[in-house]
Amino acid sequence: MTAPRPVGVVWRAAAPPRRRGLRLTRGTELAGAAGVQVALVAALRPGIAGMAVGVVYALSAWAILSAAFRGRRALGPADHVTLTRVVLTGGVSALVTGHLLGGGHAWTLVAVATAALVLDGVDGQVARRTGTASRLGARFDMEVDAFLVLVLSVHVAWTAGAWVLAIGAMRYAFGAAAWVAPWLRADLRPSIARKAVAVVQGVTLVAAASGVVPYAGALVGAALALLLWSFGRDVVWLFLQRERRGSRVSRGRSTDGAGSPRVLDPVAR
Repeated sequence: MTAPRPVGVVWRAAAPPRRRGLRLTRGTELAGAAGVQVALVAALRPGIAGMAVGVVYALSAWAILSAAFRGRRALGPADHVTLTRVVLTGGVSALVTGHLLGGGHAWTLVAVATAALVLDGVDGQVARRTGTASRLGARFDMEVDAFLVLVLSVHVAWTAGAWVLAIGAMRYAFGAAAWVAPWLRADLRPSIARKAVAVVQGVTLVAAASGVVPYAGALVGAALALLLWSFGRDVVWLFLQRERRGSRVSRGRSTDGAGSPRVLDPVAR
């Protein structure tokens, strides 16, 4: 016979123990990306020099991003996409090194670089759809683009001529000029043309790297002309706006989690 329940007492089954989900921290994510980077480079087999460049790249990216994101506990959804592009760009760097020393396959380089370029159109959409867009994320994305273009320009310059390096060096020359002329640090107005020109640089350099596109030198020259026009237009606009902006350009700490706004992007172009 079952004992009667005391009046006013509610009987409940014991709740199952809660399982704490695995939460990845910023440090874990960046360290994991560095490990994946080394594994990718090893799988690509770019030679001893290429492997060395890949490892140095992985360690450098880990150090720079750890400093840049030190104000955040974890990366956002779009940052994960951009971090994937960081890993792919490291693979391209290793392959370019191997290729310049007489090893590696051009089509492997083209495939990895193409994947990095395709993902360039994904991280921005993810940021907007998830409501996680930030200035730090935009700088992160932009600097990965700039470095990928620099590495590809080195590869193409090996056969087309040193003048191709101007494409990869343009972004960094602009950054150096901004330290001399602070008015170049002002925010630029959004421009679809600027984004389109940036896409053209990457696509053109990958096409030239494949070695199968006719008149590749002329195409790269046209891409460089477009880039000069884009930078020139922005410099002129910033020059005309210098009186209104002047010393109001901020050099302080970022408000979106960056330890220093100049870690990833010294210009915010």
